Amino acid sequence: MQDKTVIFSLGDDKESNMKKILLVVYDALKEKGYNPINQIVGYILSEDPTYITTYNNARNLIRRIDRDELLQIMVKNYLGE
Repeated sequence: MQDKTVIFSLGDDKESNMKKILLVVYDALKEKGYNPINQIVGYILSEDPTYITTYNNARNLIRRIDRDELLQIMVKNYLGE
């Protein structure tokens, strides 16, 4: 009987979860008439939650994301790593 060990990558799950949260936040901002990119960037730079609407629980959701980790992922993706 062979050992069939399954390896899970928590990093991929974390990135996937961040992306899902950002998409919900993006959609909520867009639905409320904001420029989602400007608002999200403002939040990332300042950590001021008022950049993010409370609509669809977007403000609480974005607080689940570690900003430093998000920036690392964004830079890696931008540079194609």
